Amino acid sequence: MKSPIEDESYVKILEKIIETSFDGIYVTNSSADTILVNKSYERITGLKREELIGRNMAEFVSRGVMSEATSFFVLKNKKPLTLYQTFNTGKSALVTSTPFFDENGEIKMIVTNVRDITELKKLQDKDRKRNDENIKYKGIIEELKLQIASDDYIVAEDEKMLNLLLLAKRVARVDTTILITGETGTGKEVLAKYIYNNSARKDKPFIKINCGAVPENLIESEFFGYTEGSFTGALKGGKIGIFEAANNGTLLLDEIGELPLGMQVKLLRVLQDGKFERVGSNKTIKVDVRIIASTNKDLNKMVEKGLFRKDLFYRLNVVPLNIPPLRDRGSSIIPLAEYFLKVYNEKYGIKKTISNEVLKYLYEYNWPGNIRELRNLIEMLVVTSIESTINSCNLPSNIREYMRMDEIDSSDNISKLSDAVGKVEKDLISKAYEKHGNVRDAAKELGIDPSTFVRKRKKYV
Repeated sequence: MKSPIEDESYVKILEKIIETSFDGIYVTNSSADTILVNKSYERITGLKREELIGRNMAEFVSRGVMSEATSFFVLKNKKPLTLYQTFNTGKSALVTSTPFFDENGEIKMIVTNVRDITELKKLQDKDRKRNDENIKYKGIIEELKLQIASDDYIVAEDEKMLNLLLLAKRVARVDTTILITGETGTGKEVLAKYIYNNSARKDKPFIKINCGAVPENLIESEFFGYTEGSFTGALKGGKIGIFEAANNGTLLLDEIGELPLGMQVKLLRVLQDGKFERVGSNKTIKVDVRIIASTNKDLNKMVEKGLFRKDLFYRLNVVPLNIPPLRDRGSSIIPLAEYFLKVYNEKYGIKKTISNEVLKYLYEYNWPGNIRELRNLIEMLVVTSIESTINSCNLPSNIREYMRMDEIDSSDNISKLSDAVGKVEKDLISKAYEKHGNVRDAAKELGIDPSTFVRKRKKYV
């Protein structure tokens, strides 16, 4: 039976894997003769592969090219060895040599992984500097936390959001108009409620209307109310609008960018004078309402295109507050996940925990749906996972696919080429079958017989 390593396509794949490895790879046979060198080894050692291939390591040690040959130790003791090694270039490296045995238990080749510790030193220095910055950063965070009110529904561990909350708390005390911007799902309504709760109007009404959810022909009556008989279907006695309902309180105009141009003119008058008339009435009503508007649209661009009135934009944009997307608030992701886990555990009477692996996935995911996506995901995981601990297998496929790690590229040590082949083989077979949906076409793309494809697929299923 033909071995996968003998298949030309797999040989090419392995060559690419070895050649693109960040670490140097140096392979000898059982006699310590050099049989393979990759580009990174040349970069780290300053030695060229044409100088090395086919020559014995003993020669390099005797000439002082290498300070010590780990391969000789491995040949003698038949076990891996790791040590520091210096080269005549002046570079030092962490070298790990690992034996590769044949079917009879004899050493067939030795794979040596070489990592430049100069690079590691740089990383260590960066890490040390980062730790120092983190200590300072944590101090800033704690200081900011002390300056803002602690609300159960707001979870913020990042400096950007804490500074935003600090500003929001300051402007909450005055009745200035506020425009909250941010992507869908970032928590614009939550921030609006935070402002309301820290304002002098916190004991007065808080009314929200989604400007994009009301039919255009009903927007005016929703905003200002109407009198009895003002139009077909009008309620007996008429109805007050949201401005009257919010009198002396706070009105959140959500999705303000969806408001039709015709209605924008009427809204502008109310914001300027605090006066309006109900639909079907000439009686002027005066109200005292604090306005907070929110949108996920770029109103500046809408103004340029004539889709939003410039005068209304400036009237709303007195204090702009932009909520950063969750992908830019990495330090808040895990605390938010844990908060939502607590909320839904209590709501459904469940005691679920989240594995460290899943927390890593959550931290590194880009969250296009922001906090709303995270909240919905945690609720789904809590109610659908069978085990008490939520593991990566419970995550939806889009997150697993986004976070799929290339184990070969990220590995510091390729100990067995057969293992590397297996990982690549499994991945290629899975992708080919997923792409074509049938054995014949998938096998054709991989350059193997359908019977071989079926056998290998059963091996990995």
